[in-house]
Amino acid sequence: MVLSGKQKAAMLLMSLDAATAAELLKDVDPQVVQELAVELAYLDASGMRDSKQNAEIARQFCDSLESEETFHFKAFLNSMLKSTVGDEKAKEIQTQISNLLQKRDPFMSIRSADSARLAAVLANEHPQATALVLSELPARKSSDVLSLLDEGVRLSAIGRMVGADTMTEEAKTRIVEAVCKRLGTVGAGQGGVDRTGGERSLRKVAVILRNLGKELQDGLLSAVKEEDGEVGQKVSNLMILWEDVPQVSDVSLQEGLRKVKSRILALALVRADEAIAGKIKANISERVAAAIEEDASLMSAARRGEIAQAREEIVGALRKMNEKGELSFIEE
Repeated sequence: MVLSGKQKAAMLLMSLDAATAAELLKDVDPQVVQELAVELAYLDASGMRDSKQNAEIARQFCDSLESEETFHFKAFLNSMLKSTVGDEKAKEIQTQISNLLQKRDPFMSIRSADSARLAAVLANEHPQATALVLSELPARKSSDVLSLLDEGVRLSAIGRMVGADTMTEEAKTRIVEAVCKRLGTVGAGQGGVDRTGGERSLRKVAVILRNLGKELQDGLLSAVKEEDGEVGQKVSNLMILWEDVPQVSDVSLQEGLRKVKSRILALALVRADEAIAGKIKANISERVAAAIEEDASLMSAARRGEIAQAREEIVGALRKMNEKGELSFIEE
């Protein structure tokens, strides 16, 4: 996601203590303060604090999270607003923030629900509703909720997630309102729901499945393959992509890279993302690293197709490990 200027400013504010943030905002127009507060609340609730699109701001914010004093967003926002616009205006802004956030993203209140509570609600919902909600949750939370559901509900929900069925915005809104009502939260309102189908949808299912235990993962994947072998294979392949390499545990990656020739590694690392290159180099022997350095000088003019093929060979080795249950991830 590309962050807007206000969202970047909001993330920077989140890396500061409330008093410092208030000092920076004391001469800012109250309307701008309100807009920044909306972005602060949205970024926090959406789990987009360490955006990959803005690594420097993300690192600053992560540093603030790792400090000895725990970051409490609601207290921060409340203190910042009161110090900047006063108690009465702060309450008004926070009410407006709640309404604006609900309109922007109706699923926000559902995402904040406890996994066990959400699973209890979804257990009695139509499989299509369960599939929709799972597709809108962060992958790790979707996996947690899915593991708490009965086998029949799991199979039906996954089947719907990988299917080509489309849903109208009106139907989505009704589902959100029903789930929110059962959770005891505020209703959904209108707008803000956008599900992209196809490859992106299958990728979400793949990440959800890879977070599950091997037995549960195999059972659900087998069910998908029985329904549609081609789709099932796509989901299996999408569990591990080139960009997932930094999330593979060191032990697993070391094992996978042992099966790849140094020339292929050198080719795959040509113009590779810094995080991926760093992860791979940190998990190979000095001998292999030296061989890669030697080969790298001959790879600078490599074609995109050759580079892609080399990367696919590495990913292929990791996929085989994943199919055997030998691949572990360090989830974000």
